[in-house]
Amino acid sequence: MGFGHGHSHHHDGGHSHTHRGVDSSIVQDKEATRVLMISFVGLLVTGIVQAAFVALSGSVALLADTIHNFGDAFTSIPLWFAFILSRRLPTRRFPYGLNRTEDIAGLFIVLVILVSAIVAAYESVLKLIHSSSINHLGVVALASVIGFLGNEMVAVYRIRMGKKIGSAALIADGHHARVDGLTSLAVLIGVVGAWLGYPIVDPIVGLGITLMILLIVKDSAKTVLTRILDGIEPEKIDAMAASAASVSGVLKVNDVKARWFGHEVLADISITVNSNLSVKDAHQIAKNVIHRLQHDIDHLSTVQVHVDPVEEQGESFHHRESFHGYHGQDHDHGHNHHHRLVRRHSRIHP
Repeated sequence: MGFGHGHSHHHDGGHSHTHRGVDSSIVQDKEATRVLMISFVGLLVTGIVQAAFVALSGSVALLADTIHNFGDAFTSIPLWFAFILSRRLPTRRFPYGLNRTEDIAGLFIVLVILVSAIVAAYESVLKLIHSSSINHLGVVALASVIGFLGNEMVAVYRIRMGKKIGSAALIADGHHARVDGLTSLAVLIGVVGAWLGYPIVDPIVGLGITLMILLIVKDSAKTVLTRILDGIEPEKIDAMAASAASVSGVLKVNDVKARWFGHEVLADISITVNSNLSVKDAHQIAKNVIHRLQHDIDHLSTVQVHVDPVEEQGESFHHRESFHGYHGQDHDHGHNHHHRLVRRHSRIHP
């Protein structure tokens, strides 16, 4: 795995080192694009098969479900563009790159799922008020089974790969496919209800599925919005601090800040080292911290390490939502330090 490396020296006594994972990011972008293309084809084939059954049966309910499934296939396009844009190199205007477009696409997908819930609720209420019969029950049932299976396979594939590469947007797109699968399942249950002589089953099930879709919207929106607002799982912060503290030469981890940027994690870490070390030795400890983090933390792309001498270990930190810093293996436990590890975006000024 190749890393670009750079460092900057601050005249206030501290210095920092930055590493960025390049090869892994490119591989993940290619994986994400491949997932979208394969799942797009899968949903397109499912929609075409359903369209053929619509032509045979003339079922309005099945037509609506088929249009819904085609719509799901084409919502992959904005996310595909986002993955393409995220490959572009940073510029002076966008010095961090364009990975944030992935999170914006994820928000768009969540909104589409929300619209699906509203439409499902509207159609269910209409059917409760104005009951209608379903023709060609066998054909409609078979087509709805195909729609459910096709969408669910795509959903499982997208969600699994989204978790693998750390893409909240791809996971949300997987949930969108699952929502369309549930819609197809509602058509099937409606057919069974009509066959048994209870057509009211269809709208009741539709309302139940609407509630399930809203729960999916809640979970997906929470994840996507957290990432757009530069949030990250607290346990990942703890894991980074513990990993950095385990490196020889690190007396204490003063501060850890990290955020998701698309399906990558960017991190800024401040460590304390012995003030008697040469710049070269302190630099090597910083590199060791970076390499340890790249090995221990999934989806970590860019790491910036700031080195403080022991006399100036994070004295200017603003004590907001915080917890105690991690002491390294070389820390002198005879001294009682109360500097805290702080999750803020303010810079460190020794």
